[in-house]
Amino acid sequence: MIADAVRKIAPFILCVLLAGFAPGCTVPPYETGLDEVLEEEGRSSRTRYGYRCTMGAHRGASDKYRENSRAALLSADHNRRYAFVEFDVQYSRDNRIVVYHDRTLWRLDGMAQAVGEMTFAELSEATGGEIAAYDEVAPLLKKKVNIEIKSQGDDREDERLVDEIMRDVLARKREKDVLISSISSSVVRYVGRKYPEVPTGRIFWITSSTYLHLDVLTKRLFDELSETQADYLMMHVANLRNIEDLVEFKPSGKTLVFWDFDDTMFIVHKDLSDRLWGDSWIRNLFQHVRYKLASPFQRRT
Repeated sequence: MIADAVRKIAPFILCVLLAGFAPGCTVPPYETGLDEVLEEEGRSSRTRYGYRCTMGAHRGASDKYRENSRAALLSADHNRRYAFVEFDVQYSRDNRIVVYHDRTLWRLDGMAQAVGEMTFAELSEATGGEIAAYDEVAPLLKKKVNIEIKSQGDDREDERLVDEIMRDVLARKREKDVLISSISSSVVRYVGRKYPEVPTGRIFWITSSTYLHLDVLTKRLFDELSETQADYLMMHVANLRNIEDLVEFKPSGKTLVFWDFDDTMFIVHKDLSDRLWGDSWIRNLFQHVRYKLASPFQRRT
């Protein structure tokens, strides 16, 4: 049985090795290394990790366009430096799903009103037409997407929002291309219960382990992740200061993702269980071997 399995995968392994040594073999623009990320973020480390990272666009190409706008999302979808696109969703007063991060319009538009207290027409006027409606932009995105459910603290409303998003995802047969994430553990549990085929991410910003690098605190963080049965631990880049413990105690099957308030977002591939959602193990293995072969000869620009 083992011999049969080896015979089946041997041609694939040979192709991977030939691809790696073939002239012009390069790391794709959306791949970089954890060591390079730590250097760019100004984080010192005693360890050279050699782990591959897959880059995504946080709130779209928000370094060039207004975050979560149609322009930011479509630009990211067309840009080869991003393997996936992340955006946030919540309801307007008239129950239109809008792509917007904050609870209110204050930070981006200087208005104290809450998104949920305004109709889509009012939001469009207040943002100069920049706010995007989910049903208008989601069908245009071809890359994998990370959809963050912006919980308003009402479980019934959150679940209704998840259900409406998933009806659209399933209707377009994009369930393998979607990750649903939230800062709300209730949302993550609900998605896992009702839509077990869809991977989930639990979002954290700052935790006790961010600044107190104690083993017990990092392990507790992973325990909390496991309680929700989320697949991805999604943390602000400030948590890179605790990268040694996060990498050491990461359980197999749980994947680290880091994000910043600009367009920065990346998946850390410590082992072969860490993959971009929807990718097969064969594709993941190919990417792993290609990165190991090609990365010593180039740096991401």
